[in-house]
Amino acid sequence: MSLVPDLQVLLAFTLAGVVLVVTPGPDMALFLGQTLTAGRTRGFAAMLGVTTGVVLHSLIAAFGLSALLAASAVAFTALKIVGVAYLLWLSVGALRHGSAFTLRNEAAARRPLGQVYLMGLGCNLLNPKIIMFFVTFLPQFVSVSDAHAGAKLLFLGLYFAVLAVPICALLILLAERFTAAVRRSPRATRTIDWLFAGLMGTFAVRLLFWRAD
Repeated sequence: MSLVPDLQVLLAFTLAGVVLVVTPGPDMALFLGQTLTAGRTRGFAAMLGVTTGVVLHSLIAAFGLSALLAASAVAFTALKIVGVAYLLWLSVGALRHGSAFTLRNEAAARRPLGQVYLMGLGCNLLNPKIIMFFVTFLPQFVSVSDAHAGAKLLFLGLYFAVLAVPICALLILLAERFTAAVRRSPRATRTIDWLFAGLMGTFAVRLLFWRAD
């Protein structure tokens, strides 16, 4: 049994994953904010919490989503409608309002590492961008009629986590330079917004014509 998609599918998934990781949002704001105000150790603790959330999302997608879609044509259609609408909403929102990336300059209390970890976990689990990524993106790369669809969904979810960790770790190590660059160059941030919007729009169209067989 091969859990790894073919090269073309894996490259497309990798592109989507990288864009999602580098697009500023609540998760990034949390671990970079902790890094800048309370040190890298707490930045990494927050990132670890976020990564745990990604693993949990992967498990839910693997053991719940594939079974739901395979069992119910109505659920499959409803998922498509909601997913397409949400992806288009994200695309338009990125162009109209830009990325959600705000960091406070004032010093923050040095919370216990366990609390910072739980903050990262909660932030990721409640992040609608991540939720919709797993609900609408992952199934597009796996046929639900595949007997091993659940295992392949789990592979892709964990692959996304592995993909995100080194990128986020690098951002933490370069937190001061990265945030300064973002503030100095709104054009660069706007480029990310357009890239994110284009990707969301592309996957909305892809999802619209996605079939469960």
